[in-house]
Amino acid sequence: MEQIQGTKRSKQRERIFVTLRRTRSHPNAEWIYERVRHDLPKISLGTVYRNLHVLKNQGKIRELDFGEGTRRYDAFTHDHYHFICEECGTVKDLEVPTQTDINERVKTIVQGVVHSHRLDYFGVCSDCLNKV
Repeated sequence: MEQIQGTKRSKQRERIFVTLRRTRSHPNAEWIYERVRHDLPKISLGTVYRNLHVLKNQGKIRELDFGEGTRRYDAFTHDHYHFICEECGTVKDLEVPTQTDINERVKTIVQGVVHSHRLDYFGVCSDCLNKV
């Protein structure tokens, strides 16, 4: 099992992290809980939330909010954009080069330091378009 560096060893946290690394679906905590519970039947949803918070604070995962009332999680923390289907809610990674010059362009406007940016695309995925 992959151990997370710089933390006290936690079987639960490791299982949550590995579960998240094995999907590209950008799941919510409840989805992660259902998967982890197969290996750790005594784990609680609260434990999953607490460990997701720890992993986020350590920079191991990203917490995403697309305005749908629930947070999603992404274990792939490299800079990348997302496409969110407005019909089915699917979130897909977009493997296109990130626009690093955007950070430089806003430096003169922002009163502070820009470390990064997030750009999300919203529309209807091909699966939903084919349902019509």
